[in-house]
Amino acid sequence: MTTAIKTPKKLIEVALPLDAINEACAYEKMPGIGAHPRGLHLWWARRPLAAARAVIFAQMVNDPSWKWELENPEELPPSNLKASWAASRKRLFSIVEDLVRWENTSNEGVLGKARSEILKSWRETCELNRDHPLGAELFDPHKLPGFHDPFAGGGALPLEAQRLGLDACASDLNPVAVLINKSLIEIPPKFSGCSAVNPDSRDARDNWSRQWKGVEGLTEDIQYYGQKILEQARVRFGNLYPKILIKKELIEGQKDLQSYVGKSCNILAWMWTRTVKSPNPAFRHVDVPLASTFVLSTKSGKEAYVEPVIDGDSYHFVVKLGKPPQTAKAGAKLSRGAFRCILSQAPISAEYIKSEAVAGRMGVRLMAIVAEGNRRRIYLPPTDEQEAIAKSASPSWRPNLSFTHNSRYMTPWAYGLDNFGELFTQRQLAALTSFSNLVGEMEGQILSDAVSSGMAADGVNLEQGGIGATAYANAVSIYLSFAISRLADFGCTLATWKPSGQQVMHLFTRQALPMTWDFPESNFLGESSICWSNAVKYAHEALAAGAVGTKNVTGSALQANAMEQNFSCGRVVSTDPPYYDNVPYADISDFFYVWLRGACRSAYPELFSTMATPKAEELVATPERHGGQVQAERFFLEGMTRAMQRLADQAHPAFPVTIYYAFKQAETDDASGTSNTGWDTFLDAVMRAGFAITGTWPMRSEQEFRMRGMGSNALASSIVLVCHRRPSDAHTVSRRAFLRELNQVLPTTLDEMTRGSGEDRSPVAPVDLSQAIIGPGMAVFSKYDAVLEADGSKMSVRTALQLINRFLAEDDFDHDTQFCLHWFEQNGWKEGRFGEADTLARAKGTSVDGVKQAGVLVASGGVVRLLRWKDYPAEWTAEDDDRLPIWEALHHLIRVFKTEGESGAGRLLAAIVGKAESTRQLAYRLYTLCERAGWAEDARAYNEIVTSWSAIESAAAAAPKAQQTDLFE
Repeated sequence: MTTAIKTPKKLIEVALPLDAINEACAYEKMPGIGAHPRGLHLWWARRPLAAARAVIFAQMVNDPSWKWELENPEELPPSNLKASWAASRKRLFSIVEDLVRWENTSNEGVLGKARSEILKSWRETCELNRDHPLGAELFDPHKLPGFHDPFAGGGALPLEAQRLGLDACASDLNPVAVLINKSLIEIPPKFSGCSAVNPDSRDARDNWSRQWKGVEGLTEDIQYYGQKILEQARVRFGNLYPKILIKKELIEGQKDLQSYVGKSCNILAWMWTRTVKSPNPAFRHVDVPLASTFVLSTKSGKEAYVEPVIDGDSYHFVVKLGKPPQTAKAGAKLSRGAFRCILSQAPISAEYIKSEAVAGRMGVRLMAIVAEGNRRRIYLPPTDEQEAIAKSASPSWRPNLSFTHNSRYMTPWAYGLDNFGELFTQRQLAALTSFSNLVGEMEGQILSDAVSSGMAADGVNLEQGGIGATAYANAVSIYLSFAISRLADFGCTLATWKPSGQQVMHLFTRQALPMTWDFPESNFLGESSICWSNAVKYAHEALAAGAVGTKNVTGSALQANAMEQNFSCGRVVSTDPPYYDNVPYADISDFFYVWLRGACRSAYPELFSTMATPKAEELVATPERHGGQVQAERFFLEGMTRAMQRLADQAHPAFPVTIYYAFKQAETDDASGTSNTGWDTFLDAVMRAGFAITGTWPMRSEQEFRMRGMGSNALASSIVLVCHRRPSDAHTVSRRAFLRELNQVLPTTLDEMTRGSGEDRSPVAPVDLSQAIIGPGMAVFSKYDAVLEADGSKMSVRTALQLINRFLAEDDFDHDTQFCLHWFEQNGWKEGRFGEADTLARAKGTSVDGVKQAGVLVASGGVVRLLRWKDYPAEWTAEDDDRLPIWEALHHLIRVFKTEGESGAGRLLAAIVGKAESTRQLAYRLYTLCERAGWAEDARAYNEIVTSWSAIESAAAAAPKAQQTDLFE
């Protein structure tokens, strides 16, 4: 008989301080927080470090209830024991709350507490399994198990595992992702504590006494050799980036620039617009602009715009100051993909533009120049000289890799731009190619300096495991190559200009290659904004901010197919797999791969052996790649099942596996609840692989939550799945038995989620509720081998999700409220027919006149409409209301909260105390309904009430006790 491994329940399976984690995630996404590891190299849908750190900590630390759970699995704990657990969880929560704060990312005091707690829990687990046959192999109390992420992507999870004291392994199919992970977890420990090798550092008089900590030497060399590359670049192609002499005619109408006349100013950017021949025969010889806007700046007091001036059968651009007129804001654009000829006003259809572009007749024309003044931007009209210099560039090389004709993510192909080399101007190509060559040449100098500084000249590169001079030269070159990637991202013809910030915006503001019609071209050799110096600065600062930089933990990043890898054996696993079809990683990462390949092949020849990133095996449901949507979905399901099977078979049995999945709210509908194709398919794959889901935690790890994003196809919260391997002897149950168990489990769980249960658990916000309830529901569903329908077929994941979500839609309210709820669900605040309202009211045990008497709707002229909260009378009092349904109580509460805040809402709640719980439940229900319908403003109102409920209750407790006769309680 096989001895079972004893697995203490982990904190993540019981409770988490979600508010603190979500707040930290939102803060980390804000601009201006300082250097961040994400600054090393762009990757899409990267997890916040705060979320990664909290999840890994919580999946490794034992919950205080673990001993009781193991010894008394079928018994309820006594209240005094539960109180003790709550106090212990509160202590663990305080560690998490400190751990997730951005300022504590590298705080050794905070990290030390977390590592100690992890080690303590690990030793408890080892002691439990000391006599197990695999004890010596799996449970060494003196060494923590390693960590593995098989979909490592941007590297947040392996990096934070390393920061928490675990040896980290990252694997990914995509070589760009592998390189990013190497730069974060593999390279820094190799050269931790090494001194800089550049001559200036070696010659410094105080160098003999300097103690080099972590990656200080590496970052100093990145700065030094980056500056040397810039100096050589200015010699090689500085003529392509000239200054501009301010002549009087260039600043006509700009009186405040008179002091600049005769001076040469640095250029920050050249503003270009795409052009095609006018479709009007009279102007067929003219290349007319396809500018989506002529606005340069909307910053208050610094407004500027371009105005095209017609000269007979030609035109030229001038720059004007002041608030841009509507014509400037609209540019030459008529609608999506369609423009107008500025000479004849003739419409230029999208089809005409595409045909001209595919035929090679789409060009570009300079619209304006952005120069650098004294702490300001100077906007100047184009000059023939500047345009000629730009077009004189002759690159020695260009990327020659076509990209997928994917209309969803890669739209430039429809305009003849289906090759990565065509996404750059001649000058951008010349500069990027030269920088790539210079990095390669500088690697030889770094090698020579490293040998001179005392490093071993062993000729072993990074891919071979080198730690000597060759590997060090490789390492510095890799970080310098990341500067090239940054320049490419901001310095291509798909970049955009942001008038409100007077700044260049990068291509990948979302995970796609969108078509652009006007674009800025940055000065790569400048000293501010988008330039080589700043790109290098971002690289070395991000490395300094993110790398653990200690030899106490190791890291390895490898290229591997998640469906076939073996690196998870005996390791703690937390991973962030692809989201069905949301991000075409391989297709868009080729944009960087074509540049990185030339600069990094000496360090990793095998990793960069292919001309493009692997695509056939990538676990993304791409119809273009697999012959249609059905085949793409089948590929994703089968492939993800195989990948999850590897984790179920290999992951360390003492720990749950945590899996992130970003949920798309726009694909939710009220009929199916929290459900969409990708989500259903993913959950199906997880359970087919042999996992049982024991928890789901919603974390707002994509972007700061925005209610206005509802209804769009943007990613919402990430759901973190907590999974254990399902026992091999799991049996099947009937649909009836499954529903019976849901009815036993979910009401109590839902009440705990919405109300909280002590100091160790705060209420789950409405925005997260529909995701959080999935955990306990799927825990019931996934523990069985199958749930069988009446006809003997297996219940689908989608059906199970629908049944689970019904618990958010129960109508345990008075008859008037039930009528209002269902009428609102059907009509919102719009008018409906009286006959339909009468039928619904009778079904709900009330009447339209009765609900009208309650004061929540208007009914006249054969139409019925619910009143909005702002329409409710301000002079209303609960004491004088003889018919007060929960619906009315809630909307009066919202009205008072909006106008008088928590104190006013508290006074009202004190007056209707008997209805308080039902009012709170209705707010949850209405939030869910509005969220699914995409009614952002209404959803916000209900969410605000629930998230402020504790404060409102406190205010109610402090309010004078009112005399209230409650007719319904």
